[in-house]
Amino acid sequence: MSRLRLVPGTPDGVLAALAGVLDGSGTAFAPVPEDAVGAARVQQAARPDEPVEDGTAVVLTTSGSSGEPKGVLLSRDALVASATATHERLGGPGQWLLPMKPYFVGGLQILTRSLVAGTTPVLLGDSFTEAARQLTGVRRYTAMVPTQLARYLETDLQALRSFDAIVIGGASTPEPLKQRTAEAGVTAIPAYGMTETGSGCVYAGVPLDGTAIDLGADQRILIKGSTLFSGYRLRPELTAEVLRDGWFRTQDRGELVDGRLRVIGRVDDVVISGGVNVTLTTVQARLLEHPRVNDAVVLGVPDAEWGTRVVAFVVGEPTRDEARDWVSQTLPRTWAPQDVVQLQALPMLASGKVDRQRLREGVR
Repeated sequence: MSRLRLVPGTPDGVLAALAGVLDGSGTAFAPVPEDAVGAARVQQAARPDEPVEDGTAVVLTTSGSSGEPKGVLLSRDALVASATATHERLGGPGQWLLPMKPYFVGGLQILTRSLVAGTTPVLLGDSFTEAARQLTGVRRYTAMVPTQLARYLETDLQALRSFDAIVIGGASTPEPLKQRTAEAGVTAIPAYGMTETGSGCVYAGVPLDGTAIDLGADQRILIKGSTLFSGYRLRPELTAEVLRDGWFRTQDRGELVDGRLRVIGRVDDVVISGGVNVTLTTVQARLLEHPRVNDAVVLGVPDAEWGTRVVAFVVGEPTRDEARDWVSQTLPRTWAPQDVVQLQALPMLASGKVDRQRLREGVR
């Protein structure tokens, strides 16, 4: 068995390593972020000193927004299947703009799609508009997280309109942002997926070709298909826990509305606080409807008195009492957050996800 190569997590470094595993001339690799913390997480999860599992093309480290990072094993076939199915859904191969880090699955798959399509990816640089002007392909694509989309709607609207499709992933897209995007004439497609599914595998609620979805008894989203990961790096017990009979048991809950998947939260988003079951995502959605809340996330924090204390982190002006009263207008008063923490901005990971671990640690 061969060893895992660590390569620089730069666009050039990842693109070269990807080209090698796709054409068979290279060996399995793990991209390493530029920052020391990110590099340490890769070392922890990828364990390059150990032989790499057969069939592995790349090992990606999960963001670890809620716990210990894991090394996700993706095969060449999974990478290509994801890229091919994405192009088929979007209308055909095209040229891609890379506005995100390539050591996360969203960025890495932009480079994979470029290689599969035989096109040269364009890097972001200092200006999104200037980067978009460099695209010369017949079809023009990019992918980004919701926070980037919101920012570019304010600063680079014409550039956004020039894309045939913009895939939005990494986090759920708030309804107000979806409405603003549609009204602005921007073709943005919400995608659901994760590192374990080789990036987005459900576009606008509909699975890509080669992907199947189902719901477990607890509304847990189950995914099967050609883009799935092979397992977790040197963690067979954890792999067996989430991969059963070809189905990947995600940590998300969903429902089917008119045949389309709607993600309604995480399995652990229901907590018991003071003996009452509280659905954190429902409380969060209500807070986001407040006219003076720009962003919010609601988490459960261990507490000696409540068991779990419901804490709302809001970017906006409502006080604790105002936020509690607002939630209580449509939800049980027992669901109202015990604490409200006002922030200038939610802390984000490089992947574009909220750093939930950091928020929890800040209130313990």
